[in-house]
Amino acid sequence: AGPGSYTVGTMSERFDCHYCRDPLQGKKYVQKEGRHCCVKCFEKFCANTCTECKKPIGADSKELHFKNRYWHDNCFRCFKCYTSLVNEPFMLRENNKVWCSNCTAAEDAPRCKGCFKPIIAGDQNVEYKKMVWHKDCFTCSQCKQVIGSGSFFPKGDEFYCVSCHEHKFAKTCAKCKNPITSGGLTYQEQPWHSECFICSNCKKQLGGKRFTAVEDEFYCVECYKECVAKKCAGCKNPITGFGRGTSVVNYEDESWHDYCFKCTKCARGLANKRFVCHNGKIYCAECPKRL
Repeated sequence: AGPGSYTVGTMSERFDCHYCRDPLQGKKYVQKEGRHCCVKCFEKFCANTCTECKKPIGADSKELHFKNRYWHDNCFRCFKCYTSLVNEPFMLRENNKVWCSNCTAAEDAPRCKGCFKPIIAGDQNVEYKKMVWHKDCFTCSQCKQVIGSGSFFPKGDEFYCVSCHEHKFAKTCAKCKNPITSGGLTYQEQPWHSECFICSNCKKQLGGKRFTAVEDEFYCVECYKECVAKKCAGCKNPITGFGRGTSVVNYEDESWHDYCFKCTKCARGLANKRFVCHNGKIYCAECPKRL
């Protein structure tokens, strides 16, 4: 950009200043819109005002203009970094301030939620729910280590790496005491890893299956029958507590299914009834009299 609207020279003819009427011959003058004037009057009446410093742009100054705005050449600098913008790309922003392309890009770029500095093209970043971080600014709220593009868990306005989330929020398995990060099951209001809730004998997982708890041990149906359950003194099969005959009759260190506890002679069921033991056998109250 340049003046274009006036010319400057040394008067060789006889002309007087249009404003002060001083003779101009042999003096520096300015011609604008067909009028000749001295330098002093030009600055007073004709010169453009610099958009930046608000002072007149004299005839001896280099002038730049853009969209009916004017600057001294040394005033035409980036508002942010003060770099001269003569012959450089620029942007005219609010309040008639000129910005270089780099500062314009930085100003318009999204701001990192961690360091609040702009994230410019080429920066590695992390985005989550309309928020953005430099990759190295996205850190764990607990251990402060960089999460970057790794896995994380959000908790309100805080973010945790997998390890810190496990130790701070995850349930702890009742058996191995380690965090349960996914899945798992609950027994008697205590959490367990599925792989920890297993049969004490065959080690098969018991989640979703029938099992029996004996003190602090768990057994699947098959192992309970084979290894733990008492054998019925009547039918000699294990008393499991499953299915038919869940009630058990105990007498002198022996046990019976309730349906197996019957009179040896008449086969009358004796569960919850009076009975007699004779020579190691069980009888109803009437049958011993008939022996």
